[in-house]
Amino acid sequence: MASVPETQPVDAVLPLPQLLLFGLQHVLVMAAVPITSVFLVAKALGLPAGVTINLISATFLMCGLGSLLQSFGPWKLGAKLPFVMVPGGAPIVMFLTIAQQTDLQTASGAVILTSLFYFVVLPVFARCLKYFPKIVIGTLLMLVSINLVKVYGGIIAGKPGTPGFADPVHIGLALATIGFTILFARIFKGLLGQLSVLLGLLAGALVAAALGFMDVSGVANGPVWSAPSLLPFGTPKFDLIAAVPLLVFSVISMVEATGQTVAVAEIVGKRIEPRDVVPRTIRGDALMSFFGGLFGTSMIITSGENVGIVRATQVRSRYVTAAAGAILVLVALFAPLGRLANAIPEAVVGGTAMVVFAIIGTIGIDMLRKADLHERSNMFVLAGALAMGLLPILVPGFYSGFPKALQPVLGNGLAMGALTAVLLNILFNHLGGARGSNTVAAAPQGTPNAH
Repeated sequence: MASVPETQPVDAVLPLPQLLLFGLQHVLVMAAVPITSVFLVAKALGLPAGVTINLISATFLMCGLGSLLQSFGPWKLGAKLPFVMVPGGAPIVMFLTIAQQTDLQTASGAVILTSLFYFVVLPVFARCLKYFPKIVIGTLLMLVSINLVKVYGGIIAGKPGTPGFADPVHIGLALATIGFTILFARIFKGLLGQLSVLLGLLAGALVAAALGFMDVSGVANGPVWSAPSLLPFGTPKFDLIAAVPLLVFSVISMVEATGQTVAVAEIVGKRIEPRDVVPRTIRGDALMSFFGGLFGTSMIITSGENVGIVRATQVRSRYVTAAAGAILVLVALFAPLGRLANAIPEAVVGGTAMVVFAIIGTIGIDMLRKADLHERSNMFVLAGALAMGLLPILVPGFYSGFPKALQPVLGNGLAMGALTAVLLNILFNHLGGARGSNTVAAAPQGTPNAH
């Protein structure tokens, strides 16, 4: 009698209560991203409250549907890996800049053009994946971690020069949330240990409520159901010149998606063929960005945040992120849930994010550890990429004196670091008959199931 193939951890269907709890953990960690991205655009452009609420609903809906798409991967759209999708940070700024320089219809048109550009460039990009060995991807994950910690550190501390900058109470809430998360990870085992990120966030929220910094009085006010509107800004306008910053970013995004796909596959113990799975991830990003443009959002892409969650919890099932996607869809349509998520103080969410983002850095370190850094070539690839990538992150405006057309690349530490790593890897390991010893690969099969 033939033996039944063992279910891989990534394909395991957990009991419904665990799916909902672990899915909620993903949602609470990433919920601040859609809300803050919409508030950033709405505040800068002076959008009416009704339009703002509509955009929050649309953003949560696109993130939820995108997470379902990446988790299930139908028709080669989505990686069939535990991914959660969010609005990209850099694309939000580019979307806002395009809207300020032209109008919102042109900004939406730029998002749609960029999503179609993904499909055009993808066949060429897929042939270049051999130039992304572990030394390149590990460097990229390190830069992603540092950049996200810097961004959310700014959210916790506030803007320099403003009255609330570096408020000890806000910083204390963030540090308390970090402390609770680490404490729960230390003392709890099994299911509760895997929920340490969620428990830390809830503990931080309770402390904030006790101190009077969490107001839930508005949760019950307003409509119960809220469905986003198609084309909220009117018919999109398509301007290739205006779309250039987002078109450039799309290539950077493909590089990020490569690193995230390989990293998640390694964490969940799934052996993949990058030339097959990475394009599936990118197609999912392209499709959700296309629909995002139709509903007035910026680009919706796979999230580096959730890479850290998967590593922290060791819950590898893609059905967990599918559950997160379903919860996000519910949040998009059931307005009180969105208002409740918005009530959690930024300092608490930021403290949770700090732990998760730092874990992304540990994933990058682990990947770099598998590259032989005693080899002169790898040492200089890493050193050069870190130098070029860290400068724009740690010294904002470092390249501000250079031509404006180059700013989307020069001012983006992830872009500079990734581009430098790829070019140096080609220089040291591919030109002149040289060959690198590190190739893109996922973890070997048989990694123990940690559910």
